[in-house]
Amino acid sequence: MGWKDIARHPFWSLLHGAVMSAAGLVITVLAHDQFWLLAGAISGFLVVAPVLATSLYAMSRANERQEKVDGALLITTWTRWQLNSRQDPGGYWSLIRFGLLLALAATGWVLTSSALITLAASQPVHSPMDFIRFVVLAPEGYLFEIWLAVGGLMAAPIFASSVISMPLLLDKRVTVLQAVMTSWKAVITHPTILAFWAFLIMGFATLGLMSLFLGLVFVIPMLGHASWHAYKDLVDTRHLPDRLSSEVL
Repeated sequence: MGWKDIARHPFWSLLHGAVMSAAGLVITVLAHDQFWLLAGAISGFLVVAPVLATSLYAMSRANERQEKVDGALLITTWTRWQLNSRQDPGGYWSLIRFGLLLALAATGWVLTSSALITLAASQPVHSPMDFIRFVVLAPEGYLFEIWLAVGGLMAAPIFASSVISMPLLLDKRVTVLQAVMTSWKAVITHPTILAFWAFLIMGFATLGLMSLFLGLVFVIPMLGHASWHAYKDLVDTRHLPDRLSSEVL
């Protein structure tokens, strides 16, 4: 279903992937000689991906409602934050608040990852080969295993909190707390399915990263659109008030 949405609007969908790919390349250029920072920055970049895919959700939502999908939809989704609705707990600012929470979580992981590698590695890590030699294949200790375990412990609650939240906040008038609790309920109710979904997301994202970010041009829109359809299949939102298009646009 994600690919079908891409086929309906290939330019706008793939444009998202191209922007994300370019952002990944910029991060790599800025931190190319400090791989201890790059490893955390790239994985932290993936943490905020649910926020960056917001306009992909908006495109899928518009398709379902048979509304027009064009540049105006994307621009207004990102720029019209309903500043006069900040005091409304179910207002559009709830998306901004949740996005800031994910950005804070991503920053926390970047700092944690960087500190762990810098302090525990036997030698300074400046390149991918240094990372493999002194972290992945460290002759003594279990630095890489610890790094993965810490990342998993931080990623699991973030995934459980965000897998449903952003599409739900875009679609319905709910608070951040309601969205997060609904996301957790979906994970607890369908743990095996959503664990497999998380595995697919990480697998496709890894392929995109290993292709020097070029694969992200296709992976990001596919996962973004697919996440919208996963949300619609997982959660019964008929009892929740709709967020009208005029509120978002």
